[in-house]
Amino acid sequence: MTPRERPLFIPIILGTPRQGRRSEHPAHLVLEETKKRAGVETQLIDVRALHMRLDDAGEEMKDPAFAATVERADALILIVPEYNHGYPGLLKHALDMNLKEYIHKAVGLCGVSAGPFGGTRVIEHILPVMRELGLVTIFTDVNFSQVQKLFNENGELLDLSFVRRVNNFLDELLWMARVLRYGRENIAAR
Repeated sequence: MTPRERPLFIPIILGTPRQGRRSEHPAHLVLEETKKRAGVETQLIDVRALHMRLDDAGEEMKDPAFAATVERADALILIVPEYNHGYPGLLKHALDMNLKEYIHKAVGLCGVSAGPFGGTRVIEHILPVMRELGLVTIFTDVNFSQVQKLFNENGELLDLSFVRRVNNFLDELLWMARVLRYGRENIAAR
């Protein structure tokens, strides 16, 4: 990063409002590792805290603060728990509140599951949604398998190999975020 380059802004979206959610610990791990990166600003966005209208569609249901955050973002990280082979409906609703704000921005996906596949199925199912929104998915995901065994009751990580996994994921995401920001700022869209 050059001294005059503004930091990348990469919000992390925790994609479930459920009580007792197991995806909260992975979200905080990814948040803390992202905060350690030079030239990166981040924040955690909890879908619980978004002001979502459930009785309308399109522009009328936008949360202005969320839309402004996504507009400012250079990339997004989604922490997505797997619910019955799919993603939470409220996450989909939150994502659908915006469209133009996502175009040509990178997105990294972290699947969370109590089972052995670490959210692989939820990532497979949400990929077409990312494409439709205009987001560019990176090829490195983080899969938190059997999440109930990865963190203790205080949220402390028990398997330190996940620090390396998250950092490999972040390396790819930051590269893609910089490339796409350069493209948005310097190459005219068709």
